[in-house]
Amino acid sequence: MIETGQTMLLDRSPGFGVYIHWPFCAAKCPYCDFNSHVRHQLVDQERFARAFETELATMRARTGPREVTSIFLGGGTPSLMKPETVGAVLEAVAKNWTVPAGIEVTLEANPSSVEAERFRGYRTAGVNRVSLGVQALNDKDLRFLGRLHNVEEALHAIGLARDIFPRLSFDLIYARPGQTPEAWRAELEQAIGHAADHLSLYQLTIEEGTPFHALHAARKFVIPDNDQAADLYALTQEVTAAHGLPAYEISNHARPGAESRHNLTYWRYGEYVGVGPGAHGRFVENGRRTVTVAEKMPETWANLVEARGHGVTGGEVLTRAEEADEFLLMGLRLAEGIDLQRYETLAGRGLSTARLSVLQEEGLVAPVGNARLRATTAGMIVLDAVVADLAR
Repeated sequence: MIETGQTMLLDRSPGFGVYIHWPFCAAKCPYCDFNSHVRHQLVDQERFARAFETELATMRARTGPREVTSIFLGGGTPSLMKPETVGAVLEAVAKNWTVPAGIEVTLEANPSSVEAERFRGYRTAGVNRVSLGVQALNDKDLRFLGRLHNVEEALHAIGLARDIFPRLSFDLIYARPGQTPEAWRAELEQAIGHAADHLSLYQLTIEEGTPFHALHAARKFVIPDNDQAADLYALTQEVTAAHGLPAYEISNHARPGAESRHNLTYWRYGEYVGVGPGAHGRFVENGRRTVTVAEKMPETWANLVEARGHGVTGGEVLTRAEEADEFLLMGLRLAEGIDLQRYETLAGRGLSTARLSVLQEEGLVAPVGNARLRATTAGMIVLDAVVADLAR
Protein backbone atom coordinates (compact mmCIF):
# COMPACT_ATOMS: atom_id res chain seq x y z
CA MET A 1 0.00 0.00 0.00
CA ILE A 2 1.21 3.50 -0.81
CA GLU A 3 1.54 5.51 2.36
CA THR A 4 -0.27 8.84 2.33
CA GLY A 5 0.15 11.86 4.49
CA GLN A 6 0.92 15.50 3.90
CA THR A 7 1.70 16.37 0.31
CA MET A 8 5.24 17.41 -0.49
CA LEU A 9 6.07 21.07 -0.40
CA LEU A 10 5.95 22.47 -3.90
CA ASP A 11 9.10 23.68 -5.55
CA ARG A 12 9.82 24.49 -9.16
CA SER A 13 11.30 21.13 -10.06
CA PRO A 14 9.49 19.62 -13.06
CA GLY A 15 9.06 16.20 -11.45
CA PHE A 16 8.33 12.69 -12.73
CA GLY A 17 4.66 11.72 -12.84
CA VAL A 18 2.72 8.55 -13.59
CA TYR A 19 -0.62 8.88 -15.40
CA ILE A 20 -3.11 5.99 -15.48
CA HIS A 21 -6.00 6.27 -17.97
CA TRP A 22 -9.27 4.50 -17.14
CA PRO A 23 -11.22 4.81 -20.40
CA PHE A 24 -14.76 3.89 -19.36
CA CYS A 25 -17.71 6.20 -18.64
CA ALA A 26 -21.35 5.63 -17.76
CA ALA A 27 -22.30 8.09 -20.54
CA LYS A 28 -20.42 10.21 -23.07
CA CYS A 29 -20.77 13.97 -22.47
CA PRO A 30 -21.56 15.91 -25.68
CA TYR A 31 -18.67 18.37 -25.22
CA CYS A 32 -16.00 15.75 -24.42
CA ASP A 33 -13.26 14.77 -26.87
CA PHE A 34 -11.25 12.69 -24.36
CA ASN A 35 -10.68 8.99 -24.97
CA SER A 36 -13.72 7.62 -23.16
CA HIS A 37 -16.01 4.72 -23.98
CA VAL A 38 -19.39 3.51 -22.76
CA ARG A 39 -19.82 -0.22 -22.15
CA HIS A 40 -23.24 -1.73 -21.44
CA GLN A 41 -21.72 -4.92 -20.03
CA LEU A 42 -19.60 -5.13 -16.91
CA VAL A 43 -15.97 -4.25 -17.55
CA ASP A 44 -13.48 -6.98 -16.65
CA GLN A 45 -11.61 -4.87 -14.12
CA GLU A 46 -9.25 -7.67 -13.11
CA ARG A 47 -8.11 -7.99 -16.72
CA PHE A 48 -7.46 -4.27 -17.06
CA ALA A 49 -5.66 -4.14 -13.70
CA ARG A 50 -3.32 -6.90 -14.92
CA ALA A 51 -2.78 -5.02 -18.19
CA PHE A 52 -1.93 -1.81 -16.30
CA GLU A 53 0.56 -3.77 -14.19
CA THR A 54 2.18 -5.25 -17.29
CA GLU A 55 2.45 -1.94 -19.15
CA LEU A 56 3.84 -0.21 -16.06
CA ALA A 57 6.61 -2.83 -15.89
CA THR A 58 7.40 -2.23 -19.57
CA MET A 59 7.59 1.51 -19.00
CA ARG A 60 9.88 0.97 -16.02
CA ALA A 61 12.27 -0.91 -18.30
CA ARG A 62 12.32 2.14 -20.58
CA THR A 63 12.68 4.89 -17.95
CA GLY A 64 15.01 3.12 -15.56
CA PRO A 65 14.84 3.75 -11.80
CA ARG A 66 13.10 7.01 -10.98
CA GLU A 67 11.48 8.73 -8.02
CA VAL A 68 7.79 9.43 -8.63
CA THR A 69 6.54 12.88 -7.61
CA SER A 70 2.83 12.36 -8.39
CA ILE A 71 0.31 9.79 -9.61
CA PHE A 72 -2.90 10.69 -11.45
CA LEU A 73 -5.79 8.38 -12.29
CA GLY A 74 -7.77 10.08 -15.05
CA GLY A 75 -10.27 9.17 -17.71
CA GLY A 76 -12.94 8.44 -18.57
CA THR A 77 -14.40 7.99 -15.12
CA PRO A 78 -11.89 6.43 -12.69
CA SER A 79 -14.51 6.51 -9.93
CA LEU A 80 -16.13 3.59 -11.77
CA MET A 81 -13.09 1.53 -10.73
CA LYS A 82 -13.37 -0.72 -7.73
CA PRO A 83 -11.11 0.33 -4.84
CA GLU A 84 -9.35 -3.03 -5.26
CA THR A 85 -8.51 -2.12 -8.85
CA VAL A 86 -7.11 1.25 -7.77
CA GLY A 87 -5.11 -0.43 -5.02
CA ALA A 88 -3.61 -2.96 -7.43
CA VAL A 89 -2.56 -0.24 -9.86
CA LEU A 90 -0.98 1.91 -7.15
CA GLU A 91 0.89 -1.12 -5.82
CA ALA A 92 2.22 -1.75 -9.33
CA VAL A 93 3.52 1.83 -9.55
CA ALA A 94 5.31 1.40 -6.21
CA LYS A 95 6.76 -1.93 -7.35
CA ASN A 96 8.40 -0.32 -10.39
CA TRP A 97 9.64 3.05 -9.13
CA THR A 98 10.45 4.72 -5.82
CA VAL A 99 7.25 6.25 -4.42
CA PRO A 100 7.97 8.44 -1.37
CA ALA A 101 5.37 8.60 1.39
CA GLY A 102 2.91 11.44 1.10
CA ILE A 103 3.20 12.23 -2.60
CA GLU A 104 0.10 13.51 -4.38
CA VAL A 105 -2.15 10.69 -5.62
CA THR A 106 -5.19 12.06 -7.49
CA LEU A 107 -8.30 10.28 -8.73
CA GLU A 108 -10.92 11.89 -10.97
CA ALA A 109 -14.52 11.23 -9.97
CA ASN A 110 -17.97 12.07 -11.23
CA PRO A 111 -20.61 13.03 -8.64
CA SER A 112 -23.04 10.51 -10.12
CA SER A 113 -20.70 7.60 -9.35
CA VAL A 114 -19.78 8.68 -5.83
CA GLU A 115 -20.44 6.48 -2.83
CA ALA A 116 -19.05 7.03 0.66
CA GLU A 117 -17.93 3.40 0.94
CA ARG A 118 -16.11 3.56 -2.39
CA PHE A 119 -14.45 6.88 -1.48
CA ARG A 120 -13.19 5.37 1.78
CA GLY A 121 -11.88 2.43 -0.21
CA TYR A 122 -9.92 4.76 -2.50
CA ARG A 123 -8.50 6.54 0.52
CA THR A 124 -7.38 3.22 2.03
CA ALA A 125 -5.81 2.25 -1.32
CA GLY A 126 -3.64 5.38 -1.25
CA VAL A 127 -5.58 8.17 -2.97
CA ASN A 128 -5.15 11.47 -1.11
CA ARG A 129 -6.62 13.93 -3.62
CA VAL A 130 -9.90 13.81 -5.57
CA SER A 131 -10.86 15.89 -8.59
CA LEU A 132 -14.64 16.03 -9.07
CA GLY A 133 -16.23 16.76 -12.46
CA VAL A 134 -19.02 19.02 -11.20
CA GLN A 135 -19.09 21.33 -14.30
CA ALA A 136 -22.07 23.50 -13.26
CA LEU A 137 -24.07 24.45 -10.20
CA ASN A 138 -27.47 24.73 -11.82
CA ASP A 139 -29.55 21.81 -13.00
CA LYS A 140 -30.54 23.30 -16.36
CA ASP A 141 -26.94 23.65 -17.48
CA LEU A 142 -26.01 20.25 -16.08
CA ARG A 143 -28.66 18.72 -18.34
CA PHE A 144 -27.35 20.77 -21.30
CA LEU A 145 -23.83 19.48 -20.62
CA GLY A 146 -25.09 15.90 -20.57
CA ARG A 147 -24.13 15.29 -16.95
CA LEU A 148 -25.78 12.45 -15.04
CA HIS A 149 -25.87 14.26 -11.68
CA ASN A 150 -27.84 17.23 -10.36
CA VAL A 151 -26.69 20.05 -8.08
CA GLU A 152 -27.81 18.26 -4.93
CA GLU A 153 -25.75 15.20 -5.84
CA ALA A 154 -22.77 17.39 -6.72
CA LEU A 155 -22.82 19.14 -3.36
CA HIS A 156 -23.21 15.79 -1.59
CA ALA A 157 -20.15 14.45 -3.42
CA ILE A 158 -18.15 17.56 -2.53
CA GLY A 159 -19.08 17.17 1.13
CA LEU A 160 -18.07 13.49 1.15
CA ALA A 161 -14.77 14.25 -0.54
CA ARG A 162 -13.97 17.00 1.95
CA ASP A 163 -14.64 14.62 4.84
CA ILE A 164 -12.60 11.71 3.48
CA PHE A 165 -9.66 13.14 1.51
CA PRO A 166 -6.95 15.58 2.60
CA ARG A 167 -7.27 17.47 -0.68
CA LEU A 168 -10.10 18.20 -3.11
CA SER A 169 -10.53 19.96 -6.43
CA PHE A 170 -13.58 20.27 -8.63
CA ASP A 171 -14.19 21.49 -12.17
CA LEU A 172 -16.64 24.02 -13.54
CA ILE A 173 -17.27 24.99 -17.17
CA TYR A 174 -18.15 28.61 -17.94
CA ALA A 175 -19.03 30.62 -21.08
CA ARG A 176 -22.10 28.43 -21.42
CA PRO A 177 -25.03 29.51 -23.64
CA GLY A 178 -26.74 32.60 -22.25
CA GLN A 179 -24.43 32.86 -19.25
CA THR A 180 -24.13 36.45 -18.05
CA PRO A 181 -21.28 37.88 -15.97
CA GLU A 182 -23.69 38.34 -13.08
CA ALA A 183 -24.84 34.72 -13.20
CA TRP A 184 -21.26 33.43 -13.46
CA ARG A 185 -20.12 35.60 -10.53
CA ALA A 186 -22.90 34.21 -8.34
CA GLU A 187 -22.17 30.60 -9.36
CA LEU A 188 -18.43 31.05 -8.90
CA GLU A 189 -18.85 32.54 -5.44
CA GLN A 190 -21.13 29.63 -4.52
CA ALA A 191 -18.47 27.20 -5.75
CA ILE A 192 -15.73 28.92 -3.77
CA GLY A 193 -17.89 28.54 -0.67
CA HIS A 194 -17.76 24.77 -1.13
CA ALA A 195 -14.19 24.49 -2.41
CA ALA A 196 -11.38 23.16 -0.25
CA ASP A 197 -8.16 24.40 -1.79
CA HIS A 198 -8.37 24.06 -5.59
CA LEU A 199 -10.73 24.82 -8.49
CA SER A 200 -10.37 24.10 -12.21
CA LEU A 201 -12.41 26.58 -14.27
CA TYR A 202 -12.61 25.88 -17.99
CA GLN A 203 -14.15 27.88 -20.81
CA LEU A 204 -16.59 25.83 -22.89
CA THR A 205 -14.95 25.09 -26.22
CA ILE A 206 -16.50 23.35 -29.20
CA GLU A 207 -14.28 20.41 -30.12
CA GLU A 208 -14.37 18.79 -33.54
CA GLY A 209 -15.92 15.34 -33.60
CA THR A 210 -18.14 15.90 -30.56
CA PRO A 211 -21.97 16.09 -30.63
CA PHE A 212 -21.69 19.73 -29.58
CA HIS A 213 -19.64 20.46 -32.71
CA ALA A 214 -22.49 19.35 -34.97
CA LEU A 215 -25.17 21.03 -32.86
CA HIS A 216 -23.25 24.30 -32.71
CA ALA A 217 -22.63 24.24 -36.47
CA ALA A 218 -26.39 23.74 -36.96
CA ARG A 219 -26.99 26.78 -34.71
CA LYS A 220 -28.90 24.72 -32.17
CA PHE A 221 -27.18 26.78 -29.48
CA VAL A 222 -24.90 29.81 -29.28
CA ILE A 223 -22.00 30.33 -26.89
CA PRO A 224 -20.56 33.69 -25.81
CA ASP A 225 -18.38 35.31 -28.48
CA ASN A 226 -14.66 35.98 -27.97
CA ASP A 227 -15.16 39.37 -26.31
CA GLN A 228 -17.82 38.03 -23.95
CA ALA A 229 -15.68 35.01 -23.13
CA ALA A 230 -12.71 37.31 -22.41
CA ASP A 231 -14.89 39.31 -20.00
CA LEU A 232 -15.91 36.10 -18.22
CA TYR A 233 -12.25 35.06 -18.01
CA ALA A 234 -11.28 38.42 -16.49
CA LEU A 235 -14.15 38.15 -14.02
CA THR A 236 -12.97 34.65 -13.06
CA GLN A 237 -9.49 35.96 -12.25
CA GLU A 238 -10.92 38.83 -10.20
CA VAL A 239 -13.33 36.76 -8.11
CA THR A 240 -10.97 33.86 -7.39
CA ALA A 241 -8.08 36.15 -6.43
CA ALA A 242 -10.35 38.12 -4.10
CA HIS A 243 -11.26 34.87 -2.30
CA GLY A 244 -7.69 33.59 -1.91
CA LEU A 245 -7.72 31.18 -4.88
CA PRO A 246 -5.60 32.99 -7.47
CA ALA A 247 -4.84 31.48 -10.86
CA TYR A 248 -1.54 29.63 -10.97
CA GLU A 249 -2.32 28.46 -14.52
CA ILE A 250 -4.78 29.68 -17.16
CA SER A 251 -7.65 27.50 -15.91
CA ASN A 252 -6.50 26.40 -12.46
CA HIS A 253 -6.80 28.20 -9.15
CA ALA A 254 -5.47 27.24 -5.74
CA ARG A 255 -4.65 28.45 -2.31
CA PRO A 256 -0.87 28.91 -2.12
CA GLY A 257 0.76 25.50 -1.64
CA ALA A 258 -2.28 23.55 -2.88
CA GLU A 259 -1.42 23.59 -6.58
CA SER A 260 -1.73 20.24 -8.38
CA ARG A 261 1.72 18.68 -8.28
CA HIS A 262 0.88 16.38 -11.17
CA ASN A 263 -0.40 19.08 -13.49
CA LEU A 264 2.60 21.24 -12.62
CA THR A 265 4.76 18.41 -13.95
CA TYR A 266 3.08 18.86 -17.34
CA TRP A 267 3.26 22.64 -17.35
CA ARG A 268 6.84 22.76 -16.05
CA TYR A 269 7.74 20.38 -18.84
CA GLY A 270 8.67 17.51 -16.60
CA GLU A 271 8.62 13.83 -17.47
CA TYR A 272 5.71 11.45 -17.13
CA VAL A 273 4.75 7.92 -18.04
CA GLY A 274 1.29 7.40 -19.53
CA VAL A 275 -0.33 3.98 -19.12
CA GLY A 276 -3.70 2.78 -20.41
CA PRO A 277 -5.83 3.14 -23.56
CA GLY A 278 -5.07 6.39 -25.36
CA ALA A 279 -2.56 7.54 -22.73
CA HIS A 280 0.36 9.77 -23.73
CA GLY A 281 3.78 9.82 -22.08
CA ARG A 282 6.82 12.08 -22.34
CA PHE A 283 10.09 11.00 -20.77
CA VAL A 284 13.80 11.08 -21.48
CA GLU A 285 15.11 7.85 -23.00
CA ASN A 286 18.69 7.50 -24.22
CA GLY A 287 19.19 11.19 -23.62
CA ARG A 288 16.27 12.34 -25.79
CA ARG A 289 12.69 13.26 -24.94
CA THR A 290 10.45 10.49 -26.21
CA VAL A 291 6.69 10.66 -26.78
CA THR A 292 4.54 7.54 -26.39
CA VAL A 293 0.92 7.24 -27.57
CA ALA A 294 -1.19 4.19 -26.73
CA GLU A 295 -3.93 2.48 -28.71
CA LYS A 296 -7.27 4.18 -27.92
CA MET A 297 -9.74 1.30 -28.10
CA PRO A 298 -9.74 -0.34 -24.64
CA GLU A 299 -10.11 -3.97 -25.65
CA THR A 300 -7.59 -3.63 -28.49
CA TRP A 301 -5.14 -2.00 -26.07
CA ALA A 302 -5.58 -4.87 -23.59
CA ASN A 303 -5.00 -7.42 -26.35
CA LEU A 304 -1.77 -5.65 -27.35
CA VAL A 305 -0.53 -5.53 -23.76
CA GLU A 306 -1.22 -9.23 -23.28
CA ALA A 307 0.54 -10.07 -26.55
CA ARG A 308 3.65 -7.88 -26.28
CA GLY A 309 3.76 -6.14 -22.89
CA HIS A 310 2.47 -2.70 -23.92
CA GLY A 311 -0.23 -0.97 -25.95
CA VAL A 312 1.93 1.81 -27.42
CA THR A 313 1.13 2.29 -31.11
CA GLY A 314 2.59 5.72 -31.81
CA GLY A 315 5.05 8.34 -30.70
CA GLU A 316 8.25 10.06 -31.70
CA VAL A 317 11.58 11.36 -30.51
CA LEU A 318 11.44 15.15 -30.31
CA THR A 319 14.01 17.45 -31.83
CA ARG A 320 15.55 20.13 -29.63
CA ALA A 321 13.47 22.75 -31.42
CA GLU A 322 10.28 20.79 -30.76
CA GLU A 323 11.21 20.44 -27.10
CA ALA A 324 11.80 24.18 -26.83
CA ASP A 325 8.46 24.98 -28.49
CA GLU A 326 6.59 22.61 -26.15
CA PHE A 327 8.38 24.07 -23.14
CA LEU A 328 7.30 27.55 -24.20
CA LEU A 329 3.69 26.53 -24.86
CA MET A 330 3.32 24.72 -21.54
CA GLY A 331 5.33 27.03 -19.31
CA LEU A 332 3.69 30.30 -20.35
CA ARG A 333 0.36 28.89 -19.15
CA LEU A 334 1.72 29.27 -15.62
CA ALA A 335 1.55 32.43 -13.54
CA GLU A 336 5.18 31.78 -12.56
CA GLY A 337 6.17 31.77 -16.23
CA ILE A 338 9.26 30.12 -17.69
CA ASP A 339 12.93 29.89 -16.81
CA LEU A 340 14.68 31.71 -19.65
CA GLN A 341 17.94 29.83 -19.15
CA ARG A 342 16.16 26.48 -19.48
CA TYR A 343 14.56 27.64 -22.72
CA GLU A 344 17.96 28.69 -24.05
CA THR A 345 19.43 25.29 -23.11
CA LEU A 346 16.63 23.45 -24.92
CA ALA A 347 16.53 25.69 -27.99
CA GLY A 348 20.23 26.41 -28.31
CA ARG A 349 19.37 30.10 -28.48
CA GLY A 350 17.62 32.77 -26.49
CA LEU A 351 14.26 34.35 -27.28
CA SER A 352 14.32 37.20 -29.78
CA THR A 353 14.83 40.45 -27.88
CA ALA A 354 13.02 42.34 -30.65
CA ARG A 355 9.90 40.18 -30.36
CA LEU A 356 10.05 40.29 -26.57
CA SER A 357 10.20 44.07 -26.70
CA VAL A 358 7.12 44.30 -28.94
CA LEU A 359 5.12 41.86 -26.80
CA GLN A 360 6.08 43.74 -23.64
CA GLU A 361 5.01 47.05 -25.18
CA GLU A 362 1.68 45.44 -26.09
CA GLY A 363 1.26 44.29 -22.47
CA LEU A 364 1.18 40.60 -23.35
CA VAL A 365 4.33 39.39 -21.54
CA ALA A 366 6.32 40.64 -18.57
CA PRO A 367 9.70 39.78 -17.05
CA VAL A 368 9.88 38.19 -13.60
CA GLY A 369 13.18 39.46 -12.26
CA ASN A 370 16.05 38.80 -14.63
CA ALA A 371 15.59 35.07 -15.04
CA ARG A 372 11.94 34.39 -15.92
CA LEU A 373 9.20 35.49 -18.32
CA ARG A 374 5.46 35.24 -17.84
CA ALA A 375 2.35 35.99 -19.87
CA THR A 376 0.16 38.78 -18.50
CA THR A 377 -3.59 38.37 -18.00
CA ALA A 378 -4.10 39.94 -21.43
CA GLY A 379 -1.46 37.63 -22.88
CA MET A 380 -3.13 34.54 -21.40
CA ILE A 381 -6.28 35.28 -23.43
CA VAL A 382 -4.28 35.16 -26.70
CA LEU A 383 -1.57 32.77 -25.52
CA ASP A 384 -1.38 30.70 -28.71
CA ALA A 385 -0.56 33.84 -30.69
CA VAL A 386 2.02 34.96 -28.11
CA VAL A 387 3.77 31.56 -28.20
CA ALA A 388 3.72 31.47 -31.99
CA ASP A 389 5.32 34.90 -32.12
CA LEU A 390 8.04 34.00 -29.60
CA ALA A 391 8.82 30.64 -31.19
CA ARG A 392 9.50 32.07 -34.68
